[in-house]
Amino acid sequence: MVQLSRSQEKRNELNQLKKLIISEVTGRHIQYPEDVSMEVAKQLNIPLKKTGNGDIRATDAGKIGGFIGGHMVKELVRMAQDELARER
Repeated sequence: MVQLSRSQEKRNELNQLKKLIISEVTGRHIQYPEDVSMEVAKQLNIPLKKTGNGDIRATDAGKIGGFIGGHMVKELVRMAQDELARER
């Protein structure tokens, strides 16, 4: 059995959370964290391939990353607020 470092474990947890959040936002089941960008690109009508996206425009890449990051930050803030409320 391969033992993951703490940072690898946390990255895996964050990737799973990203998958769940974007699945909820898009209304589509995303099975693997690696598919998040593809699904978001599809939702935004941005042509994205599994590999070889050197020709993608920076604005399109920013739209994909911004969509993912924006929803992630929103959920992480909500989780932190819930945690603070429980501690009071």
